[in-house]
Amino acid sequence: MKYAGWILSTLFLFSFPFVGQSQVADQKEYLAEVKKELNAVWPKNRTVNIVFHGHSVPAGFWHNHEVHTLESYPHLVLKKLKEQYPYAVINVIITAIGGENSQKGSARLEKEVLVHRPDVLLIDYALNDRFMGLEKSKEAWGDMIKKALAQNIKVILVTPSPDQRVDLLAADNPLEPHTEQIRQLAEKYHIGLADPYGEFKKIATDGELKEYMSHVNHPNLAGHQIIANTIAEWLTEKK
Repeated sequence: MKYAGWILSTLFLFSFPFVGQSQVADQKEYLAEVKKELNAVWPKNRTVNIVFHGHSVPAGFWHNHEVHTLESYPHLVLKKLKEQYPYAVINVIITAIGGENSQKGSARLEKEVLVHRPDVLLIDYALNDRFMGLEKSKEAWGDMIKKALAQNIKVILVTPSPDQRVDLLAADNPLEPHTEQIRQLAEKYHIGLADPYGEFKKIATDGELKEYMSHVNHPNLAGHQIIANTIAEWLTEKK
C-alpha cells in the first residue's frame, strides 16, 4: 500500500511539472508563431500588429517635451525587424501617453489598446509607477496582462529606463523594487521580459549614463537603442 501511494504521488507530481517553477518565457520559443508570420511572403503573409503601451518614453518624449517619434524605441524596433524580415507587413502602434501610470493605462486598455488586435503587447510604465507604489502598480500590470492573455496576445514586460535623479547602483533606489516586481510578474504569467534596466545599470557602472540621456528622465537616441535591442531579441533570430 505504501508503494502504491508513492507511485500515485509521483504520478501526480509529474502531471504538473511547472507547479512552483514559474519562470520567464523562453526567448527562442515564446514568439515562434509571430516570427513565423514575419517570415511569410506575400500572398501568404498578413499584417503583424505590435503595440507599445506605456508612458512618455515609448511615446518618444525627449528634452523640453519634444517628441522624437522616429527616434523612439518602438520605431527603432521596427527598423531592426525590417532588416531581418524584408517581406513582413508590420504595424507598430504606440498607445503610450506622457505622464501616465499603469493604473490609467489599465483603465483604457480594452477601448484604446486591445482594439488594435495586437500580436504582441509591450508594457512600459515602471518609471512613473514608482510614484504610485508597488501594490497598485502590481494590480494594474496584472490586470493588463490577464486581459491580454485572455485574447491570446503575447505580452512582453519592459523594465524601466533611467532617471538621472536616481542612483541605479544603489540597492535601495526606488526603481529596483519595481524592476523586481516586473520580473516576478513575467515569471508568474510565463511571458516575455525585456530588461533595459539591467543594461543601463552596466552603463552606470562605467560612469557613462549621461551619454544615453536627452533629459533628466528621457533617453536620447543611444538610450532608446538600448531599449530597442532588448526588445528586438525577442522578435528576431540570431544569425
